[in-house]
Amino acid sequence: MFEIKVTKMNCGGCAKSVTRAIHGVDADATVAVDLAEGTVSVTSPAGIPAGRFVDAVRAAGYGADTLPLAA
Repeated sequence: MFEIKVTKMNCGGCAKSVTRAIHGVDADATVAVDLAEGTVSVTSPAGIPAGRFVDAVRAAGYGADTLPLAA
């Protein structure tokens, strides 16, 4: 699991767009959006690297960077 910080994600429609972008990379990924924090948690059972998801979110028109996991 990893977290992505997403900028310009302000509403439910944005959350759906980001989720769609992530599922475009891995249809089986588990996605949890936190609009208040501007983060998305992703678990990819296929083990796809976080960078591919970040690229997909950016391609959808949002700013995106991975966040370090809390210890």
